[in-house]
Amino acid sequence: MHGSAEPMRERATRGSAESSVEQTLGHLRTIDAPMPPAQPAGPLTLEDLYRTHRMRLVRLAILLVDEPATAEDVVQEAFTGLHRNWGKLRDAAAAVGYLRTAVVNGSRSVLRRRKTAREYVPPHAVNARSAESLAMLSTEHQSVVNALAKLPPRQREVLVLRYYGGMSEAEIAEVAGISKGTVKSTASRALEALQKAMHDAGRQ
Repeated sequence: MHGSAEPMRERATRGSAESSVEQTLGHLRTIDAPMPPAQPAGPLTLEDLYRTHRMRLVRLAILLVDEPATAEDVVQEAFTGLHRNWGKLRDAAAAVGYLRTAVVNGSRSVLRRRKTAREYVPPHAVNARSAESLAMLSTEHQSVVNALAKLPPRQREVLVLRYYGGMSEAEIAEVAGISKGTVKSTASRALEALQKAMHDAGRQ
């Protein structure tokens, strides 16, 4: 009987963490939702994509690398790469997919360069709406974002793509370059680690 109680507790822990992450990142997703673009007079342009998706991509990068200024750089690099590959893309969906993957890869590169213990230094001024929306979160939601920042990069990446990016396991697997099974197991471990981080923070 004792043996079956432990998995139940683990599932309850994951469920609680999942609910917290879903509420917090879902709230951010609503705040940062792209404005519906005006009907373009001609073919979709790079400028159209920039206006529509930049803020959402900046938020994605902020959640992955913590620093708004660095996130801005990652997104700028993604759009620069899109400009270079513009002629190879089939349509707007392919372009958005390219940008999302480029932001994830760019964020990974930033984190690789921070292999030693990293310190978060807030920038003096951040004008991006995506960065400012952090201040609009409740204390409970802030605790989730803070706990996310303590997770290993891969675990944080999977949770951010799932609950902020609104991506399926298959989509995350494609963007992150891992299998669907790895996405699922990583998400499970991430939720347990997140719950522990939030619990530990609450005891301090």
